[in-house]
Amino acid sequence: METFAGFQAGVNLGGWISQYGSFDYEHFETFIQEEDIARIASWGMDHIRLPMDYPIFESDDNPFSYNERGFGYVDRTIEWCEKYNLNLILDLHRAPGFSFNTLEENRLFQNVDLQERFLALWETFARRYRKVERPTLIFELMNEVVLPTSAPWNELAQRAVRRIRSVDAERWIMIGGNHYNSAWTLKDLVRVDDPHIVYTFHFYEPMPFTHQKAYWVDFLKTFDTSTTYPGEIPHLEEFLAQHPEYAEQFAAYRGKVMNLDMLRYFIQPAVDFLEQTHLPLYCGEYGAIDHAPLESRLNWHRDIVELLRQHGIGRAVWSYKEMNFRLVNWKGEVESPELVKIVSQR
Repeated sequence: METFAGFQAGVNLGGWISQYGSFDYEHFETFIQEEDIARIASWGMDHIRLPMDYPIFESDDNPFSYNERGFGYVDRTIEWCEKYNLNLILDLHRAPGFSFNTLEENRLFQNVDLQERFLALWETFARRYRKVERPTLIFELMNEVVLPTSAPWNELAQRAVRRIRSVDAERWIMIGGNHYNSAWTLKDLVRVDDPHIVYTFHFYEPMPFTHQKAYWVDFLKTFDTSTTYPGEIPHLEEFLAQHPEYAEQFAAYRGKVMNLDMLRYFIQPAVDFLEQTHLPLYCGEYGAIDHAPLESRLNWHRDIVELLRQHGIGRAVWSYKEMNFRLVNWKGEVESPELVKIVSQR
């Protein structure tokens, strides 16, 4: 069984310098503080995944001119993690010309100038942090690529690896698959001939449970029904009779019980990847929306954490604070100590 030491139980710092919605320095200065990092360490976790949006570092109006203040948030996170013995993944959640939630606007894979900005930004990170101890700091090239085929991403990812290697020969680099880091697309990723590459996927299955009533997922927003885990999806056939346009999205769940067996089915491609490649593998996001009943959320997290631990796959729960998926509310209060206990298991 392969394991990726130091990255077994972690949490995402979503909603801080990524996915906030506006460029707000007051938010950047206050949302995450040293006491948050100390608290995460006190839970027994061993690492943090830090989502970052490129406008924190570089303006579209002034490309290749980098914002020192933006890098300062990463600097302080590295310092805090070193102080509290936590490892850190720097995840480029939004890249120049690409974001998983603005697919109709994405131009990165058609625009050589945007590609150069992407590569130059990673080279800048590599130069700035090359003295940070390895492997306590990992570079995750991009979050949740979505393309018709994996070929353009495979090509750009290899270029990014070469660009980082021109500065830092041994920094661990993380590469995720296509279709929102799906486990099913791990098989399509190019195997980079480099001893310091780790591959990654995300896990949110079954979506009708983990994303129930999610306003940003059209078919689940329309299917405005509470679901429990374990359990069947209530009233699904009646819904599909009225909305046959969503039959494809629900195809994997019809007539089935959402339970541990279903989780095993959806995680099997990741297990196959491990068994076939013997390469390091990591789950960068997993979680269940706060619309789901708490007891069901606890049940789901217990099952997925145990499955990942059985296969030696490290993980980071989505997310630490205030978002629709959260461990801590906007007041800084832990919402479920039991949930924290479950996701902190190594």
